[in-house]
Amino acid sequence: MENAHCNLAIDTHKFSIIELASFVDLTPWHRFGYTAANAAILEAVEGYLVIHIVDLSLTHCMQIPTLVDAIANRFEVPPLIKLTVAGATEDVPPLLDLSYEELGSKLVNFARSRNIIMEFRVIPSSYADGFSSFIEQLRVQHLVYAESGEALVINCHMMLHYIPEETLSGIPSTNSNTYSYESSSSSMSFRTMFLKSLRSLDPTLVVLVDEDADLTSNNLVCRLRSAFNYLWIPYDTVDTFLPRGSRQRQWYEADICWKIENVIAHEGPQRVERLEPKCRWIQRMRNANFRGISFADDAISEVKTMLDEHAAGWGLKKEDDDIVLTWKGHNVVFASAWLPA
Repeated sequence: MENAHCNLAIDTHKFSIIELASFVDLTPWHRFGYTAANAAILEAVEGYLVIHIVDLSLTHCMQIPTLVDAIANRFEVPPLIKLTVAGATEDVPPLLDLSYEELGSKLVNFARSRNIIMEFRVIPSSYADGFSSFIEQLRVQHLVYAESGEALVINCHMMLHYIPEETLSGIPSTNSNTYSYESSSSSMSFRTMFLKSLRSLDPTLVVLVDEDADLTSNNLVCRLRSAFNYLWIPYDTVDTFLPRGSRQRQWYEADICWKIENVIAHEGPQRVERLEPKCRWIQRMRNANFRGISFADDAISEVKTMLDEHAAGWGLKKEDDDIVLTWKGHNVVFASAWLPA
C-alpha cells in the first residue's frame, strides 16, 4: 500500500519530541484519553512485577512518560516495564522527526531517571493488513518470552480506525498474512480479525480510545455530511487555545485539513480516515469476547481535574461503562476499558 499521504497537497509538520509534547497538551483531545487510560492501567497492573505495555498510539508514546511517572510514585517496588510499539510503515499526522529507535532511547532514559527499568521494542508493521505481523510477533513474544506474573496491557489510542473495515472492498487476497489461522478470512474484516487476535493473547487489560464519529460510508454525500457534523469541532475549539497566525495553529489546522482531504478526496486503500462511532466499537469488542468495565471514581475525578485546565466548553459524560469527552455537548472522543470475557 502506498503511503497514506503520498498524493496529498497538505504539507504537515514534522514535530520534535518537545514540540509534540507541548502540542498534545494544548487541548484535551488527546489528554482525555491519556488520563483515562493511565488511571485504568494503574488499577489493572497493581501488584505485578512485570508490566508489558503494547502501545498502539497515534501520538508516538506521548502518553508513556506520565504513566511511567505515575507507576514510579505508586509502586513501592518498581516493576520492570516492557514497552512494545508498532512502527507503522505509513505516515499519518502528527508526524515525528526522529526514529522509533531514538524515541525508545529517550523513553528508556526517562524511565531510568525514575528508577524504573524499561525494555523498549519496536515492531515494523502496517495498519493496512490489520497489524498482522505485529500481532504475530506479539504472540511469539508473549508465549516465549513472557515472564511469570506479567501483566499484558494493550493501549489503543486513536489508531484502530486506520485498520480497514467492511466497507473497504478489493483488498488483495494473494497477500499472505498471519491471520490465516482464523476460521473465516473472507467474511471477516481486518478490524474483526485484529480484535479476535488481541483476545487470543488473553490480555490483562485493553484500553480503547478513539474519536466518536462515523466516516466509513462509501457514499460521498453521507461521508461529507458526517465529516461536517464532526470536524467543525476542532476548528471551533482552536480559538480557545491558539492565537491566529501562530505556528502551532498552522500545524494544528494542517492536520485537520489532512484528515478532511483524506475523507473527501480519496477512496479505496488511500482513504485511511475511517472513524467508527463508539457504539460500533463496543459491539466489535463484545463480539471479540471482551467485556467492558467501568472507570473508577478516581479516574473520572482525574479527567475532570484535567478538563479544568482547559476552556469551559469541554465536558465529560458517562455512558454505561465508558466516558466521553464533549465540546459544547457534542461527543468528541470516547474512552473504554475491556477485560477478556
